[in-house]
Amino acid sequence: MNRRNLMRTATLSTLFLAAGGLKLRAESFEITRTPEEWKAILTPEQYAVLREEDTERPFTSALLEEKRKGTYNCAACDLPVYASETKYESGTGWPSFFDVLPNAVGKKEDNTLFTTRTEIHCRRCGGHLGHVFDDGPKPTGLRYCMNGVAMKFVPAVA
Repeated sequence: MNRRNLMRTATLSTLFLAAGGLKLRAESFEITRTPEEWKAILTPEQYAVLREEDTERPFTSALLEEKRKGTYNCAACDLPVYASETKYESGTGWPSFFDVLPNAVGKKEDNTLFTTRTEIHCRRCGGHLGHVFDDGPKPTGLRYCMNGVAMKFVPAVA
């Protein structure tokens, strides 16, 4: 390979990675499964969001209308990630929260869609939940914009 081809390959590789063409995860998680095992326990839509970092269509989640007290758990491993007291109506079409439960999520830089965002994933299984933005309400000023299909609601016990 000559120098010109090497430079062309390096440039194209950089552009490919910047566009989100390859998703690498350096973290290891308590719960790991093969793609086949995940597909056996998740719906196709859950698999696409949680394991392939897809996004559900806005205003399609049943969790948007959920008003009861309880927790929102990772749909893949059942880890509680959000308390109902932190849920609010953001108008974005996805369930939104202003805070996360302690030791529930991990974060990583997401450079897909030609922008930089902060991706939120379950700290136990690595399932993609959504993204966090700094345009939320007080007291945190954060908006955890989550895919409803990536979570399940567990009502509080009376």
